[in-house]
Amino acid sequence: MSVEVIAVTDDEEGSRLDRWFKRRWPTLTQGRLEKLLRTGQVRVDGKRAKSNQRLEVGQEVRVPPLGDAASEPAPKPDARPVPAHEAKALRDAILHQDRHVIVLNKEAGLAVQGGTGMTRHLDALLDSLAERGERPRLVHRLDKDTSGVLVLARTLEAARKLTEAFRSRDAMKIYWALVVGEPPLTEGTIKGALAKAATGRGERMEINEEEGKRAVTDFRVIDQAFRTCAWLDLRPRTGRTHQLRVHCLEMGTPILGDGKYGGADAYLEGTELSKSMHLHARALRIPHPGGGMLSVIAPPPRHFVDSLKTLGFSLSDALEPFEGWAED
Repeated sequence: MSVEVIAVTDDEEGSRLDRWFKRRWPTLTQGRLEKLLRTGQVRVDGKRAKSNQRLEVGQEVRVPPLGDAASEPAPKPDARPVPAHEAKALRDAILHQDRHVIVLNKEAGLAVQGGTGMTRHLDALLDSLAERGERPRLVHRLDKDTSGVLVLARTLEAARKLTEAFRSRDAMKIYWALVVGEPPLTEGTIKGALAKAATGRGERMEINEEEGKRAVTDFRVIDQAFRTCAWLDLRPRTGRTHQLRVHCLEMGTPILGDGKYGGADAYLEGTELSKSMHLHARALRIPHPGGGMLSVIAPPPRHFVDSLKTLGFSLSDALEPFEGWAED
């Protein structure tokens, strides 16, 4: 093993340094990490750091050889057995699997990682996908109520390569959304820097050009139902927290079912449309850890399909995901 320098990704922005290590090396103890910090073996951008330091996108963390802690993570000691029906549902959600990666079609309503009072989340179910002592690793996230393509790494090396691919923008991400209202253009680019809003009511982002992080989203209208709803193809060039939800709201068209950001305007009362959020990670193209490119397309969930039919939209109207737009 040798010293590594690992860049902080968009999904890791704001994480404490000790939690960043814990996610990547679950068997590394807090005591050992503190010793590595005290002796200067762990550094951030070349400077000494403390365990509670908050990380920023693009910062580089110096990681010394970790020995046994760098091996494949073992199941958590306090982990509960995964119920058989949950394990089956997770296996049924697999879109692609090889010795490097597993790609899931994540269900809407399933959180990727746990929080206060949350017992059911994807991270708690991953033991059911372990093989030969390899527990899959999360390398990016989707919001709890967003469905679609989610990539898991099956080895430490695959996790490092995938994390770098997401950080370097080599990943092409495509989302579908149903939004309330009529977008001002049939296609275009939304630019609005994002920062955490000081609301004290959970994680919420807002447009803040002075203090926010650059965020850019390309969009195209696939179909429009009068001026009531639009079906959008969204392609984020950056990966900020809640980027698509805030950018759609900025256009004056909140995502259908996204009450957190759109409030009452995110629902169409008097219709049969589902009140679930209509945001789906439709497709992903990313460099495969074993070489070449990995391209995966996820069918939309039932509530999304039902809403498309209710609005008179046809799946045949959507472009093949990787055609039509440049990949820059």
